[in-house]
Amino acid sequence: MTTDKTHPEDLKKLFNREFHDDIEPVRTKRLSQIEDTRPNGQETPTESKDKAGRKFYEQELRKLQIELVKLQEWIKANGLKVVVVFEGRDAAGKGGTIKRITECLNPRVCRVAALATPTEKERTQWYFQRYAAHLPSAGEMVLFDRSWYNRAGVERVMGFCAEEEYWEFLRSCPYFERMIIRSGIILIKYWFSVSDHEQEKRFQQRLNDPTKRWKLSPMDVSSRDKWVEYSKAKDEMFAYTDTKISPWWVVDADDKRRARLNCISHLLGMIPYSEIPPVITELPPRKEAKGYVRPPISEQTFVPCKY
Repeated sequence: MTTDKTHPEDLKKLFNREFHDDIEPVRTKRLSQIEDTRPNGQETPTESKDKAGRKFYEQELRKLQIELVKLQEWIKANGLKVVVVFEGRDAAGKGGTIKRITECLNPRVCRVAALATPTEKERTQWYFQRYAAHLPSAGEMVLFDRSWYNRAGVERVMGFCAEEEYWEFLRSCPYFERMIIRSGIILIKYWFSVSDHEQEKRFQQRLNDPTKRWKLSPMDVSSRDKWVEYSKAKDEMFAYTDTKISPWWVVDADDKRRARLNCISHLLGMIPYSEIPPVITELPPRKEAKGYVRPPISEQTFVPCKY
């Protein structure tokens, strides 16, 4: 039991003693076998590969989205429970990837959990409680657009949680995820890694695009001055939560199109599935309507045809 008088260093020692085989940290796996550091403190590796062209991207995305529909039907038919966590720096491309995953799927099977700032009541609850409420039932896949890892990221860097709360999170998180997995839920965690140069470029694009300006929050502006602090928080978070039973998968996200394709392709490979034959393979002829006279179309109120 943690008390207000428990020193953070004591919590850290207790945490280390309580590690078991399946929640012991492991070396981070990466989608491409590359180091996650660049010169000058940049976070993702320097790649000479050109950015993906639109035609190639759209062709490959179409193929992957067809496979996602097959995966969805497999999840529904077999009662699987899937959670996919998307984390990363601001403007790293998490939302765009989630959008491409969900745009061809049934929202009753695949839904997004993007929680707002906790209410006063939620602040008094067990930290994981409001996230647990969004975990899937049988036949569902939930995509967390940010997750319980807020405590190890923005809350840690911006000072929104106490030191004791932070260390208690790092101590509890591997056990929480272990409980999720042992309950039958498939848990997959992605970290979208972006360089400071690319992040700044995307911030400027958001600022200059009226349709994207809403994405640029005061918190995003504050994060620009805390690049190193966020780097330290991410590295410490990985040190404690990149475990054998629930590893982090890092997506090189400087090229948004390649990042989306790589992430979706990897997600499809993480869950064994087969195509389920469709129930409806052809449509019967329409029946001719008889014996009903519809009211005059002029009695209806139409939207003005401005285009």
